[in-house]
Amino acid sequence: MAAKIRKGDRVVVLAGKDKGRQGAVTKVFPKEARVLVEGLNIVQRHTRASQGDPQGGIKNKEAPLHVSNVAIVDSKGKATRVGFRVEGDKKVRFAKTTGEVIHG
Repeated sequence: MAAKIRKGDRVVVLAGKDKGRQGAVTKVFPKEARVLVEGLNIVQRHTRASQGDPQGGIKNKEAPLHVSNVAIVDSKGKATRVGFRVEGDKKVRFAKTTGEVIHG
């Protein structure tokens, strides 16, 4: 199946504690169907002191979101579904709300 959400896409969160917030996709995990969104879904990780991190303590980090809980933002700033079509000899993604091609 083709990737509807890719690295660099601007997305909005549809469900969860960050519902309604937007961010850019920094990493995609296709096998787990999850995406990492910059600055969203922050969780606290308790780390033990080690040679690499002698301080240890509580660290904040981004946790992956399921792809069903995010949607691409179109040019008007609204959440949209993604479709595929062939233009010339290339398969491109397009926003279902506006019909515009999604670059990225």
